[in-house]
Amino acid sequence: MADLTLYHASPSRSSVVLWMLEELGQPYDIKLIKLSEGDNLKPDYLAVNPMGKVPALDHKGTVITEVAAICTYLADEFPQAKLNVPTGTPRRGVYLKWLFFGPSCLEAAMIDRAAPRKEEPRRAMLGYGSFDTTMDVIAKAVEKGPWLMGEQFTAADVVVGANIRFGTQFKLLPERPEFAAYIARIAARPAAQRAEANDKTFAGG
Repeated sequence: MADLTLYHASPSRSSVVLWMLEELGQPYDIKLIKLSEGDNLKPDYLAVNPMGKVPALDHKGTVITEVAAICTYLADEFPQAKLNVPTGTPRRGVYLKWLFFGPSCLEAAMIDRAAPRKEEPRRAMLGYGSFDTTMDVIAKAVEKGPWLMGEQFTAADVVVGANIRFGTQFKLLPERPEFAAYIARIAARPAAQRAEANDKTFAGG
């Protein structure tokens, strides 16, 4: 039995952590949660994550939830994979910014685009400000390349990159050459390819 166990629904937000685990190169176990059968709302799983959401990661008895938190934790816990920017350098601040930008700005903007409000909200009410500003900021960041932190691929690329791939696939993001090039770089990563193949297997199981 591995020290790491991912509670996973395929495909879902937990697919991001599945990719992260492949990048990490550590052994892990999978406990499949079938959302269609309501597994996430059953008492056994609610004892793991009372929110009734995936992913949840168990590491030696400690349960971590929320995609960005899990990826940040794993990158720090297994520094040999070089997926983090260590504490003690100013670059870590930028790295953490992108990790939090993923769920708080990029994903939030995409979801609002997918399920628009009846009335246009005031900019100040939105944590991300405006959709167009969010897209411009992230496009400029990935355009520099190859990764958000320059030459180093990090957990921030897993979190943000997964959002960009998802948003592009479902046309929740504008078609921009910066996004297309970034997605192509991600798609070439062996860990991303393994995670995608595993996910297809889990979905068919």
